[in-house]
Amino acid sequence: MTVEWLLIPLGLVVGIYGTLIGAGGGFALVPALLFLYPTASPATITSISLAVVFFNAASGSIAYARERRIDYRTGLAFAAATVPGAIVGALVVSLIPRSLFEGLFGVLLLLTAFVIMIRPTPKIAGSAGEQPGMTQRVVIDARGVRYEYRFHQWKGLLISVGVGFLSSLLGIGGGIIHVPALVLVLNFPPHIATATSQFILAFMTFAGTSVHLATRELAVGSGLIRSLLLAAGVIPGAQIGAALSHRVKGALLIRLLAISLAAVGLRLIVGLFTSQ
Repeated sequence: MTVEWLLIPLGLVVGIYGTLIGAGGGFALVPALLFLYPTASPATITSISLAVVFFNAASGSIAYARERRIDYRTGLAFAAATVPGAIVGALVVSLIPRSLFEGLFGVLLLLTAFVIMIRPTPKIAGSAGEQPGMTQRVVIDARGVRYEYRFHQWKGLLISVGVGFLSSLLGIGGGIIHVPALVLVLNFPPHIATATSQFILAFMTFAGTSVHLATRELAVGSGLIRSLLLAAGVIPGAQIGAALSHRVKGALLIRLLAISLAAVGLRLIVGLFTSQ
């Protein structure tokens, strides 16, 4: 049981960092679980990770709701769009050589991290006049900070379908893809992007976890116990991460995300060569 009780502090760290950058933490949790449980099946590892990301996202969303940084209208629309992507990803995962896909995706993550590092802050649409086809949002947080931005909603919906697809295919929460897309493609302010990403993740991971429970991948027993132990750390960790977020400048927030992207990308590429 010594290893099992390591899950609580591990969950705390995952909750803090995952909520701080709006990525859910699954990108860091999966390799940690693979190290702690080398004999566990990938399906078991993925189901535990997804369940923990749900607890993280739900707790983080509550904290961000108090901060009033969630774009609810956009978040609900994008959350709905992730569902068909996740279903398709689950259906085609057996048709694609996973090792090759993970290697290519690792390269993509490294390139994305590089782009974020050289362009840490997005170009926010000007306030003079509305551009045709763009959705405008204004969010005023609990501290009175006003965030105004415009974006093409159809782009966000397509991106969300892709996020659902890749999340299902790779077994990660999806926030690590969604946040840079919201910031770099849709011009969301970084603090709104991280909060809204957590909100979207709560819906997406709830659906995925429900499927794992229904298919017995997350069976009552060791898998469920491990998920609950991790959740015991993740839930307070998410509250801490959300509380710290307002003290971190947007550019630093995005650079932290870039570091995470690079780390996951390297893990995927290294895993491709070590598995051969």
